[in-house]
Parts: sequence; structure tokens; C-alpha cells
Amino acid sequence: MRFSLRPLIARCAFAVALPLAAAFATAAALTFTTAPAYAQQMPPGAKQPGDFPHVKLTAGMFVIDAGVAANDADREQGLMYRTQLAPNEGMLFVFGENAVHCFWMKNTLIPLSIAFMRADGTITDIDEMQAETTNNHCPRNNGYYALEMSKGWFTSKGIKPGMKIDGLPPLQ
Repeated sequence: MRFSLRPLIARCAFAVALPLAAAFATAAALTFTTAPAYAQQMPPGAKQPGDFPHVKLTAGMFVIDAGVAANDADREQGLMYRTQLAPNEGMLFVFGENAVHCFWMKNTLIPLSIAFMRADGTITDIDEMQAETTNNHCPRNNGYYALEMSKGWFTSKGIKPGMKIDGLPPLQ
């Protein structure tokens, strides 16, 4: 009986090489996919999501991490060009006057829900908005704030008109 180590070495080398190749392929894929998806679609001059001031809001027992759009340029951009939001992430729009403030979804790539609020944080209206549309979304009531979240967020949390959002920045 003749015994050769060559087939055994070949099998062992293959058994070691295959997992290493898979590990390298996974690492290469992660290098390209872990970059924020919104970074490549932001036009020059657009504010990056991390550049907005942030505030922690509460809606009942839920904590919201909200970017704040409190000037014309920030309100104009809002969540445009974003392709994703974290589960409790949103954008708070702060207005200097008590009025009906309408929204549309031009260049907004993800569907959103919006809650319109009075100065004390009471929600007056909630609306669902489809991505990349120019339909107007206007509340029935005047207000100072609007909060955009991922579509269906308010419904899934049981948040309705008449409830309050706490932690709003003061009006100026």
C-alpha cells in the first residue's frame, strides 16, 4: 500500500483557502457598502445629515433623534437626498410664525410621515407622504413645528393628533 501526503495537503490547503477567500470577499464588500448610502447622492453644497443640529424629543415612551431645520436653507433641504433613516430618527422643522406650513417630497427619496404641531408640542395633524412627489401636504391647523419620520412611524407607535411631543427647542 502506497500512501501519499500530496492529496491530503491539497485538501487541507483548499479547506483553509476557501474560508480565507470568503473572509476577504466579505471585507471587500463591507468596505464598499458601509459608506452611508446618502453620501453619494448629495449634490454639491447640500448639508450632510450629521451637520444639522440635533435634539432628543420624546413622544410618549419613545425617544426621537431629530435633526433640526430652523432656518430657510435647512427647511428647504430637510430630508432631501436621504435614502434611509434610523428607526427613531427624524427631522424637526421649526418655523418663526404660527401658520399653515405645507410640505412636498421633491428630491425626497424615502416615504415619510409628518406630524404638525402647535407651540406647546400638541400634534394637530399627521399625514403620510410618498417619496419623490410634488403633492402638497398641508395641515388643517396653524402650527410652529413639523416632525418628519419614516412612513408609518406615528401609526406604529400609536401616536395620534392631540398627543404631545416633548423636548422641542424654544421658539425665537
